[in-house]
Amino acid sequence: MKRISSALLALSCAGGALAQSAFPSRPVTIVVGFAPGGGTDTVARIMQKSLGDSLGQQVLVENKAGAGGNIATDFVAKAAPDGQTILLGTVGSLTVAPHIISTLPYDPLRDLAPITMAAVFANVLVVQPSVPASSLAEFVKLAREKPGTVTYGSSGIGGAGHLAGELLGMMAKIDIVHVPYKGGGPAMQGILGGQVTSVFATPISAWPHIKAGKVRAIATTGSRRAELLPEVPTVAESGYPGYEAVNWYAYMAPARTPKPIVERLHRELVKVLDAPDIRELLNKQGIEPSPSSTEELARYIAREYETWGKVVKLAGIKEQ
Repeated sequence: MKRISSALLALSCAGGALAQSAFPSRPVTIVVGFAPGGGTDTVARIMQKSLGDSLGQQVLVENKAGAGGNIATDFVAKAAPDGQTILLGTVGSLTVAPHIISTLPYDPLRDLAPITMAAVFANVLVVQPSVPASSLAEFVKLAREKPGTVTYGSSGIGGAGHLAGELLGMMAKIDIVHVPYKGGGPAMQGILGGQVTSVFATPISAWPHIKAGKVRAIATTGSRRAELLPEVPTVAESGYPGYEAVNWYAYMAPARTPKPIVERLHRELVKVLDAPDIRELLNKQGIEPSPSSTEELARYIAREYETWGKVVKLAGIKEQ
């Protein structure tokens, strides 16, 4: 009986290893939590073909927009843990939403497995050309003179753009009104259509419109100037030292995805992120690839979870 049990166990392990070595057995889907045209969607699509070539299977990008990326994150958290469905997640759904939404249907620290960081970058505050502000000081002055009338759009509640605005409001002691959209693309359409005064946007979303003179760049949100916008000062150097509100995108798999599959995904994603042609395409969009180990990403998410939890509490951000 013991020999039979041992044989069955060995057979079971061999079968599991065989199934994992066959990964991927069909097209792999990258789920993005925002509408087409925004930063996450653009990064996923830039990497799409090269990742498919590396994996030996077609890679699809699926947009599940809404709730600041939470719908997409919940979808992947509940997907089969076989590596066939992964998430390109963001700061909002992975580290901010749990502090805002009491009924969030997933726990990002428990229900998702880190694969690799994709990119870390600053957002840029842009305003309509008709707005009488060419610097952050003038923007703040306008907000103080007309409290509650200056609006800013973002890719959604709890996202990097929303947090950037909340942090600026706290540090500058101004009342600016947040208007959430279903992604960076729709937020840019909002400012282009005159629906909002300003937007905290990804460089990907804003750069073409800055070049065309359709919006004016006021400040960037990182600790140093953005390579794509070297002439635009940071919020920190514009009078608010210590200000930093970066955006980041990270690849995640459902929890309980077998380690060999996570390792394969990590290996292929890092290979694509390090490829010269992909780096060049992302750099042209103001995005610097930032691949990491799974352990480094897990620690980064844990730190961001704690940091933005404190900001949410101090700013009094509530569910809407």
